[in-house]
Amino acid sequence: FMSFEISKDNRFLIYSVYKRKPENKIFKYFDDLTDKMYNSGYSYSFYIHFLKSGATHKISDFKDMISYAKISTDSKKILFIKTVEDYSKRPFSTNTFYVFDIRTFNLKKLFESGWVNYAIWSPDSKKLLFLGGPSSFNGIGKTVKDKIIPNEYDIQAYIFDLNSKNILPISKIFSPSIKKVFWNKNNTIILTAANRDYVKVYKYNLKNKKYIEFRTGVDVVRSIDLSSNSKFALYTGASSNIPYKLYKLNINTSNYSIFKDYNKEEFKKVKFGKVKNWNFKASSGNIIDGRIYFPPDFDKHKKYPCIVYYYGGTSPVTRDFGGRYPKNWYASKGYIVYVLQPTGTVGYGQYKSAVHVNDWGETTSKEIIEGVKKLLKEHPYVDKNRIGAMGASYGGFLTQYLSTQAGDLFAAYISHAGISSISSYWGVGDWGYSYSAVATANSYPWNRKDIYVGHSPLYMADRIKKPLLLLHGDIDNNVPPGESFQMFTALKILKKDVALVMYKGQQHWILDYKKRYHWMNTIIAWFDKYLKGDSEKWDYLFKK
Repeated sequence: FMSFEISKDNRFLIYSVYKRKPENKIFKYFDDLTDKMYNSGYSYSFYIHFLKSGATHKISDFKDMISYAKISTDSKKILFIKTVEDYSKRPFSTNTFYVFDIRTFNLKKLFESGWVNYAIWSPDSKKLLFLGGPSSFNGIGKTVKDKIIPNEYDIQAYIFDLNSKNILPISKIFSPSIKKVFWNKNNTIILTAANRDYVKVYKYNLKNKKYIEFRTGVDVVRSIDLSSNSKFALYTGASSNIPYKLYKLNINTSNYSIFKDYNKEEFKKVKFGKVKNWNFKASSGNIIDGRIYFPPDFDKHKKYPCIVYYYGGTSPVTRDFGGRYPKNWYASKGYIVYVLQPTGTVGYGQYKSAVHVNDWGETTSKEIIEGVKKLLKEHPYVDKNRIGAMGASYGGFLTQYLSTQAGDLFAAYISHAGISSISSYWGVGDWGYSYSAVATANSYPWNRKDIYVGHSPLYMADRIKKPLLLLHGDIDNNVPPGESFQMFTALKILKKDVALVMYKGQQHWILDYKKRYHWMNTIIAWFDKYLKGDSEKWDYLFKK
């Protein structure tokens, strides 16, 4: 059993079941690129079950490759999405959308698209709202010039009329990147979207085609759901130094209130350091957003070591609390923590997000270097000799790339699950080739060696001057652990200061409690050793 959905009239439900190909104990035959993925071999079959009669009908077989189903608001139709690999064009898979009529059991094809990936029904079931990249529907949602390849992770919204087949792009005037949508009974659209490093809630008016931002009381809205009567929403939210709470939002009055402070007891005795916004104007003319976390007992007359954190990929480091990389906790250990949003992330409009495409560290590393130098000029309490840099996944790649470009600016680096060779990640990582369909659009190892070799940190390992810690889960199927092994091997042969810590049984994120506890302490221990000159914790963890 996989999933189910009940119709609005409570007359029937649709559910799906899955199966996986049996594994041969001697060999594994690879017939498709998806066969090499960690969770490969799954297929789904959908059924409709009528609650009154008890009758059940199969409406798709495993071989049909249906991966998504959504019942219409009037309970008369079902939207199906069929996903098929297509290596002839980006993004190397095609979604075909069908409408299934429950009364006649007829299946009608709507369209095919590689960039459209999600849909909801209008209240009258006459329209569909689709989410997808700027190139969806032949680029009708693009705002960049034709010669510029857009960032397809910059999610746009489109309304599709089932009768006329007309398509209306409703987010061309809207810079934030859309995350989740609801189409309520009052015929307005409620959505969450990444706006710079915030995640906000908006209402879109279909009549005047305007977006209105709701006040939520938080910087980042994480999960949200709308009541069945469309009068209010419940959401979880947080800010840079305010832990998550559950809030209630009145859709009509736009007023919000705390519904439950479920972290109150855990943090009632915790003292938080201040967080301040600090942006700078890059030489490119772009304003680079950033923020600074201070230790709880900050003294401006002292000198502090500094940890610089970034992602640099397609999404911003949002202003929420805690998470896998808890900046407040790093600051509590006596560090200034500087977080910045290099150009290329979504939430800033299509022109800025498109910078990410085929760039692979060039723009982002320059902006990080420029930002740190300006940070030092304006903040005398940051010790210029004790600055560390850290990132994960694409940010781990960026850390390794940055270490080949920054000279003596940083004293130490940490790369978690970072890419050292873009070409090996492209071919070995589960999503390497599909992510590269966006990040390295129309570029391959055979036609763009300047990217696949020229921007790969492995081929510049001899330029790395400062200590580098490589962290990885040993069964990571997103960025395979070989990426860290390659860089570790190179730096050892070059007699550079490098360490590698591999966490057993962990994938792209370190989630097991004991291993996560050790991993977090390893991060602090490395920076304590090289930014504070204190190796006690490092020696305790690794030289018992």
